[in-house]
Amino acid sequence: MEVVVRSREIEDYKKTLKLSKEQKEIVFGLLLGDAHLETQNSGKTYRLKIEQSFNHKPYVDHLYQIFKDWVITPPKEKVVQSKGKKSKNYYFQTLSHVSFRFYGQQFYKEQKKVVPKLIHRWLTAKTIAYWFMDDGSIKSNQSKGVIFNTHSFTRNEVLLLASLLKQKYGLEAKERKQKEGYQIYISGKSYESFKDLIAPYLISEMEYKLPKPRLT
Repeated sequence: MEVVVRSREIEDYKKTLKLSKEQKEIVFGLLLGDAHLETQNSGKTYRLKIEQSFNHKPYVDHLYQIFKDWVITPPKEKVVQSKGKKSKNYYFQTLSHVSFRFYGQQFYKEQKKVVPKLIHRWLTAKTIAYWFMDDGSIKSNQSKGVIFNTHSFTRNEVLLLASLLKQKYGLEAKERKQKEGYQIYISGKSYESFKDLIAPYLISEMEYKLPKPRLT
């Protein structure tokens, strides 16, 4: 009986939830990165799943604060194994909700994550900042270039994203072939423009992903 009552309370609570403009922008960035959506009822509702290495705990905690109203269980640790090595991840997931269905329809085709055809409509500075925090990195310690690790997308999808970064924000962006797939490389020539674009939204714990200032 208690389970039934709690279930009813949760369903009633879901009816009060609505994504804010900020949350919508951030969801687009997260889904271009490592986050994913999961459905258990053939696409009627979806839940957002956030999982990063434990090193990124402050970032996951930051995202939890943004989506706290949508989450019943706070972030947790879990042990994962990859190539015979154990490590710790940190994760949380939202309630399943109809509000995420639009994103499921845009980002998933035949259960595979894709780049939405209309992504140009939603690629804001804030979206790019969260995409970078989620999935970006420096090219090397000797370079001012930065990388988006877009390996899960096709070459044409990566080309689309790179062209939008160039057209909308004037960034020198291009695809970069790797064994695992394609990255987006933003030239060091565009570094100052890129930094100015995302700086207002970058949390301090993720600034290490940007190249360090050089002495002149």
